[in-house]
Amino acid sequence: MSKLLVLIVACVTSVSPAYAQIPDWVKPLEVSNMKIVGHNDLDGKGNGGEGLALTQYRDGTRVLFLAHESAPTCFSVIDVTNTAKPSVITQVNTVTSDIRCNSLGLSGTTLVVAHQTAKIGLPNAGLRVFDVADPAHPKELAFFDTSGPHSRGVHYVVFSDGRYAYLATGAKDFEPINPNDDQFLMIVDMKDPSHPKEAGRWWMPGTRKGDSAPPVPRLKVDSGYRLHTLLIDPKRPDRAFAGWIDGGVVILDVSDKATPRLVGHKADYPPDTGFTHTVVPLLDRRIAVTSEEATQESCKDWPKRVWIEDVSDETKPSRLAVFPQPTNFDVLCKRGGRFGAHNIHVNRPSQYSRTLTQTVIGTFFNGGVRVYSITDPKRPAEIGYLVPAAPPGNRTGTIQFNDVYVDEKGTIYANDRLTGGLYVMEFTGPGGLK
Repeated sequence: MSKLLVLIVACVTSVSPAYAQIPDWVKPLEVSNMKIVGHNDLDGKGNGGEGLALTQYRDGTRVLFLAHESAPTCFSVIDVTNTAKPSVITQVNTVTSDIRCNSLGLSGTTLVVAHQTAKIGLPNAGLRVFDVADPAHPKELAFFDTSGPHSRGVHYVVFSDGRYAYLATGAKDFEPINPNDDQFLMIVDMKDPSHPKEAGRWWMPGTRKGDSAPPVPRLKVDSGYRLHTLLIDPKRPDRAFAGWIDGGVVILDVSDKATPRLVGHKADYPPDTGFTHTVVPLLDRRIAVTSEEATQESCKDWPKRVWIEDVSDETKPSRLAVFPQPTNFDVLCKRGGRFGAHNIHVNRPSQYSRTLTQTVIGTFFNGGVRVYSITDPKRPAEIGYLVPAAPPGNRTGTIQFNDVYVDEKGTIYANDRLTGGLYVMEFTGPGGLK
């Protein structure tokens, strides 16, 4: 037998039975240093939002909680013990058709789920709280109401320390100068999960009616001066790093939950086009990884990128480097749907989340999941990517990867925003994920 034939036979026989059962549309259209491990279409309800959380129960069952981008499903509970064959345990519906449960947070067995309404002023805006000690039967404990005449409720929530939930929300008593500025930081005390209580709030000065500060300047594409994601490094619990959309990077002192205080602020808008989404602090390296969100199709709002922020002087954060474009950037812009940055793995303070300090993993809509080395923070380099074919029913004719989570084993979970469901993958490049 020739060496070539031996190689071919070895490659064929190395394909696992589970991989062979994966539909062709799940398999990579474009791939480098990554592979598909498993997939689940979430019982045909594949519209994943930007909320992923993973835990392991005493019997060894590993469970992923996945928020959905829009009704009728609020969140899915998925058994990922066998990553090659993830399976839906249960799904919880939205309370009405005009609610989206875009985000969620998990601490212990307490799950909090965002409620944002389709229009300002509708009821049921706020935060649902569940006990998920039995993942097959989530038990609702409370509803924290943030509805009001100028509120859409909660778009994003971070909850990981068992005590405080950080909400990007509106409120009954908050009237923004511009409707696009309706979501600010509200800190909610979750000491008693059955009775959540507001602990404090902060908003960008000049965005609320009655502020003494002058109104903020508007961008050509006005996405609002509002909070999206707020993260806290457990090594520095008194500091919060926030993506404030058109307001850029915001660093807050949250040592006093009742009265958060501005420490540093920087927005590179213009010349860039806005929508700072996430700021991930890597404090040992005195940097932060920051992503924007592409919100328009066919790159109409480009640039929407990931970059490195220098936070060595926390009062004056500054852009250090921008991540490189894919080599087929022009093709991706024309392929259909959104292309550009969105979510990145945020180093959740959980034993079931990998803390990455040298590697960044992000979702880029039709650009798939992409992996970068930031060993040299001044020269980020792409080291892997995986772009599946378009899932059935995706109106864009492309994959639209929305969120990403990396567990402590290095397994990567990502979801499609429209119809594709949950994808499980691994990085196979030299050196692994660091």
